Parts: sequence; structure tokens; C-alpha cells
Amino acid sequence: MAKATISTETGVALPASGAGRFQGAVGPSSIVLPLGLAFLVLAVWQLYVVIWRVPAVILPSPISITEYIVAHYDILLMHAVPTTVESAAGFLLAVVLGIAIAIVITYSDMAREALYPNLVFFQLIPKIALAPLFIIWLGVGSQSRVAFSVFIAFFPVVIATTAGFLSVDRGILRLCRALTATEWQIFTSVRFPMALPHIFSGMKIAITLAIIGVIIGEFITAQAGLGYLIIFATARADTEVSMAAIVVLCICGLLLYGLVALAEAVANKFYSADSR
Repeated sequence: MAKATISTETGVALPASGAGRFQGAVGPSSIVLPLGLAFLVLAVWQLYVVIWRVPAVILPSPISITEYIVAHYDILLMHAVPTTVESAAGFLLAVVLGIAIAIVITYSDMAREALYPNLVFFQLIPKIALAPLFIIWLGVGSQSRVAFSVFIAFFPVVIATTAGFLSVDRGILRLCRALTATEWQIFTSVRFPMALPHIFSGMKIAITLAIIGVIIGEFITAQAGLGYLIIFATARADTEVSMAAIVVLCICGLLLYGLVALAEAVANKFYSADSR
């Protein structure tokens, strides 16, 4: 059973400092090892291309891709901005929608029985098959790409958040009610803080899916964005441009993922300080 402390302000049982949070140690090895492996892969890639004289149209070398990014960073940045903004918008909407549905599922047995099977059913539908329909329904603008991004990204948030809300120890909930805490106090001081590890786990999955949703939309209809640039370059057999766009896309994805991880650290620090 998770230990709890009693808030002197609300009289509500709070998770103990650090309780329910992932205590993953971050040391030098967590940075050095991934970077070392990445450099090793890039070195092998570069040697393979040089030794076997692989044509650039088949597989450009990491050095040539880097040189293209440096020389044409303005073009890549121009296409990266709409992709990143739409991905962030789709992600934020997916988080809000996912948490809202999770709250309904948590507090209503009828809603859980009605919604959950349908959510699973929609999740089983191949998402890429529905992308053209979003274009028909919402047009060729950014709204269709953002909507499609939300559609494929909200499910992990719903599942993870619901699991977090329902995993709270019932003994703590009974203690809160015995102390005459309201359901809102219980939610804000107990359920939500203790569900944070689950919520952020779902958010980390959702941010990757949100980017995928935007890229799929750009493959179909956009006139700008990294997805559009990849399709355009591939149609011209310009593999170097495609690879450069993919590298920039990875960088944008890492930045968005890093912001989610930063938000998780801030939330954990805030609730840890609040529980003392």
C-alpha cells in the first residue's frame, strides 16, 4: 500500500514524496551509451557507403546528408515549422480529450461499459485507411491533419490515464472520504498526482503518434511540411533530400518528446514539494 501524508491545508491524504513516481536514475551512462551507439551506427554507415561506393540515390552518406542540412537549413526549417506546430496542436488536443474521457470512464461505470469497447474497436481500425476521409470531411487545410493527429494519438492517453486513476489504493480513498474530503479534493490531491506516471507514459506515446498523424496528412494533401518534402523528394528520386527531411523530423520529434519529459519532471517536483 502506498504511504500517504495528510495535507494541513485540505485535510486530504496526499501521496508521499516520490510515491508512485518512476525513480529512474539519470547518470552519465544514460547519455554516453546512446550517443556512443548512434556514432557507431553512423560510422559503420559512412564506411559502408564509401567502401562499397553506394550511389547517393540509393543511400547517401551521413556526411552528405549533414552537408545538405547545413547548406539548406532555411528550406528545411521552413517545412519543419508547420509540421512541428500541427503535431504539437494535435498532441495537446489529444491529451485534453484523452484525460477528459478517462475521467468520465473512471467516475461512471455506465460510461466505462459503453465507451471502452467502442474505443478499442476504433483503435483496431487501420488509421491510415481513414486519412483520406478526414481530408474529405475537413478539407485540405491544417485542420484535417490536426484532427487526424488527434484521432490516432488520444487512445494511449485514455488507456494510460484510466489505468492511473483506477490504480489508486482504495484504502487511501476511504481515508479521504472519512476525513470528509470532496470528490474534487480527492481527484486533485490524490487521484491525479498518483496517476501522473501513467498519464505521462500515455503522453510520451501520444506525442510520437501525433507526429505520425501529421506526416500521413502531409503525404496526402499538404503543400508544405516535412512530410510533403519527403514525398516530393522521393518522387524525384532525391534520396539525400528525403533523408535530410527525415533527420530534421527526428530532431523535431526529440524536441517535442523532451518537452513532455520536462513537463513530467516539473509536475513530479511540484507535487513532491506540495506533499511535504
